[in-house]
Amino acid sequence: MTAKNDVYANNLRYACDSRASIAQICREIGLNRQQFNRYLSGQSRPSGHNAQKISRYFGIREDLLDLPVEKFRAAFDGSGRIPILSPGNMLDDGFPGDLVELRQYLGYYETYHKSLSWPGMIVRSATFLREQGGRVYTKSIERMRDPAAGIRQMSKYVGQAAYWRNRVFFSEYHHHAHPFLSQAILLPFGEHQKSYLRGISTGVAWRHENMPYSTRIILRAVGRTPDTRLLLQQCGLVPEESPAIPLPVRRYLNTDTAPQLLTVPQD
Repeated sequence: MTAKNDVYANNLRYACDSRASIAQICREIGLNRQQFNRYLSGQSRPSGHNAQKISRYFGIREDLLDLPVEKFRAAFDGSGRIPILSPGNMLDDGFPGDLVELRQYLGYYETYHKSLSWPGMIVRSATFLREQGGRVYTKSIERMRDPAAGIRQMSKYVGQAAYWRNRVFFSEYHHHAHPFLSQAILLPFGEHQKSYLRGISTGVAWRHENMPYSTRIILRAVGRTPDTRLLLQQCGLVPEESPAIPLPVRRYLNTDTAPQLLTVPQD
C-alpha cells in the first residue's frame, strides 16, 4: 500500500460513512463490491473512469480525495464549502444508475405505442441498448409508411438509459431537421419480467404543431443477436387488433390508452 493509496482510501472510507451502506454505494455507482473493497483498503486505486464515477457520486472533484485527511474531512463536512461539480454535470450523474441491474436489459427490442397521427394503428419500431465505457446507450429506429398520404420516412433516436429503483429510464434525442427530446419510464412486469418493459413515453407530435403528448409504450426483448434486417423490415404501422402484435402488447395498449395530446393555454 502506497502513502498516496492510503490517503485516498482513508478519505474514501470517510465519504462512505455518509451513506447507508457500502452495498448501497456499489449498487448506485455501478461498481463491483470486491473491487470497491480494494479501494477502501488501499490495495489499489480506481481507474480514471471509476475514480470519476466515485467522485461524481459524492458530488466532489476527483483531486479532493487526495487531500490530507484532515483537510478532506473539513471540506467534506463543511456543507457548501466543498468545490462540487459544475451544474452542467448534474444531469449526467443520473446515468447509468445501477449498471449491474441495467445490464440484464441490453440487447434488441420491438417497441410498440399507439399512434397519435394514425388512430387505430400501433407504431412498431426497433430499439437497441448497448454498453460502452460504463454507460448504456440507446438507439431507436422508427419507419413510417402511408402511401395514401405520400408519407415515407425513417426517424432515428439516440440517447442513454439509466436504472433506478426497479425502473428503466430512457432520454433520447431525435436526429432530424427539426430535433426534439423524448423520455420514457419503463418497468418489468409479472411473468414477462425478462421479456417485456412497459411504461409511459412523452415527446412531441410532429403532425400536431409539435404539441407535447404522452402515451403508453411497451418493449419486447428479441435477444442480443437477432436478425436485425428482419427487425427493421417489420417496423411500421400495424392495426391495433392485428394478431401480428404479441398478446401482452395488445392487452397493455388496447385498454383505454389513446395517446394524450397535452394542450397548452395560449396567451
